[in-house]
Amino acid sequence: MRLLDKIKMSLEGVGIAIDAMVQNKVRAGLTILGVAVGVFVVVVIAAAVHGINESVAQQFESAGPTTFFIQRRPIVFEACDGTSDTCKWRSNPPLLFSEADMLKKLESVGEVGIRQGWGAAAKFRDKALPNVNVMGITSNWAQLNPPNMIDGRVFTEQEARSASRVVVLNTTAKERLFGEEDALGKEITLTGLSGPQGSNRGGPFMVIGVYKDEASFLQGGERPAIVTSVYALSRRLGAQPQWVSFIIKPAANASQAQTIDDVTAALRGSRGLRPSRESNFAIITQDKLFDVYNKVFGIFFLVMISLSSVGLLVGGVGVVAIMMISVTERTREIGVRKALGATRGVILWQFLVEAITLTATGALIGLGLGTIVAMLVKAYTPIAASVPPLAVVAALGSSALTGIMFGMLPALRASRLDPVAALRHE
Repeated sequence: MRLLDKIKMSLEGVGIAIDAMVQNKVRAGLTILGVAVGVFVVVVIAAAVHGINESVAQQFESAGPTTFFIQRRPIVFEACDGTSDTCKWRSNPPLLFSEADMLKKLESVGEVGIRQGWGAAAKFRDKALPNVNVMGITSNWAQLNPPNMIDGRVFTEQEARSASRVVVLNTTAKERLFGEEDALGKEITLTGLSGPQGSNRGGPFMVIGVYKDEASFLQGGERPAIVTSVYALSRRLGAQPQWVSFIIKPAANASQAQTIDDVTAALRGSRGLRPSRESNFAIITQDKLFDVYNKVFGIFFLVMISLSSVGLLVGGVGVVAIMMISVTERTREIGVRKALGATRGVILWQFLVEAITLTATGALIGLGLGTIVAMLVKAYTPIAASVPPLAVVAALGSSALTGIMFGMLPALRASRLDPVAALRHE
């Protein structure tokens, strides 16, 4: 019976709170708005981060969990002013194609890919892309990270080694250059961009394939991209070797740790590094990439949560104000209820329920709006945003906590009113 009484009192408190919101629309509206904004930000950020996490995980998995990368520059977040003191990696020599050929001979290595990005201007008849990303890669592209081919094929080993003028377009580049027209077998003009004035290196390249980018947060799916062999990128478009990187896929019978040890020893030996000297190259595993990603987005998430808490604070101040006014306006009612036997706990519970109802209303509005925005982000951006169940629990929990924390003072004041003084209140 006691449980039923509490449920009845809670429902009665909700009804009283709704009546108070109707009678004090402006005050209640401001309170609800503050809570709604705070919850809205929490839900949208949580949905975006959840979608980004899924996208990043899928992208890393597509390259294989044991695949790792070798770069000239490590992933660091240190200030670099161009001097050797702050940019120690600048003294690292660039990776060489001959070093990749050497690594292919190691028993623990399954595949070695060479990759480099470069900027170029692309043109087909009267349509042009003034600055498009051109990725150069070796012919084992399909073994390292299989592209989703829509039409045509990728370049062969012979075409790659001879630096043949062949390219594969992503669907966005194909649509912007060719529209509905078939692109296979047609020539586009590429001009390498090595600086503000351009390198004037380039010429005609034949389109041999079209692939579809898997839209993701890291690479997107709406930007035009062109893929050619890394040798053509260097010889035909004037790409400089400073930013060449290697993609290493361990052999089927080798672990990632074993392959990393073998690759490190081979590179250090070929570069004549003594045991006391640090490696002048960086090996980056997917675990390191995840660590960097988590650090960056962890800070971002904390900042956004801090900003959203301002909205909850504004809503909490509104709860205090509206509930204090409610206690003042209902002093005689509180006196009557106490005279009829209502305890302090009953009065306290009633006003806490009213405060929680106010904040819960704001939370539901913020949750609804946040879910709608998350759906729009998923539909119109590469971020597969979705509202995780934990975000719903956090939103409702934070609103309830706000109601309890900021509603406690008015509720305590109401519960401590002297019934005789309350009955005399005008």
